[in-house]
Amino acid sequence: MKNQHRELVFLRIFAVTIGLGILAFLSYSFKSGNPFNQKFGTIDVERINVVEKDGTVKLVITNAAHFPTKGDAINGRIYHKRKKRAGMLFFTEDGKECGGFIYDGEKTEDGHAAGLSLTYDQYDGDQVMQLLSTDVKKNGVRKKHNYLLFNDRNDDENKEKMMQIAEELKAIKDPKKRSLKRREYVKKGYFNGTKRVALGQIPGKQNGLFLFDDKGKPRAKFCIDRNNEVKLIAYDDQGNVIDSWPSK
Repeated sequence: MKNQHRELVFLRIFAVTIGLGILAFLSYSFKSGNPFNQKFGTIDVERINVVEKDGTVKLVITNAAHFPTKGDAINGRIYHKRKKRAGMLFFTEDGKECGGFIYDGEKTEDGHAAGLSLTYDQYDGDQVMQLLSTDVKKNGVRKKHNYLLFNDRNDDENKEKMMQIAEELKAIKDPKKRSLKRREYVKKGYFNGTKRVALGQIPGKQNGLFLFDDKGKPRAKFCIDRNNEVKLIAYDDQGNVIDSWPSK
């Protein structure tokens, strides 16, 4: 009986010691008191999905290899084919993509090509506001565009419908018939992301504010051109100058 009592006392002491050790370890490891709130110096990761408690993806941070493209699905929506780029994608409360931030840049055989785009989408549609930067050098000629852009889009446009149209056009093998069909959709208001306002530097090294009509045609600009001349110019719908300042 004495031996059994000693063994029991030993087991109790052992259990208490192990318990205190675990508590000390947890206390040391999770100083914040919350084991889900961790601190890291550096994390190497290829993709992060930020999700709500119900599993809805709200934000994707990814490298180029894991960027969603044709056949991939997020929040139950299957993606169309598109170029893979590193960046972020944003999603609404009901799981629809609503914008993103992408970038790339590389040397080419005759120069380089680089770009950056931060976009905000119309609900269930494509971008209506975009911060865009492109830098392309080819055969010794370098073109740089950097501006904030606002677009008009069809009120009836949605991503699922546009994907269906794209697949329909892709299935038409005859180029002429495909082009005619696309024009039909353009007349109905699809594929019409119309540029309306641009602020920044556009081709020709013009820096300023540029306004476009509902067909995307330039109608006015207030800018400083490559010769450091300040200009305020208005155009008609055919592109002819109808007024300007300063007058010459």
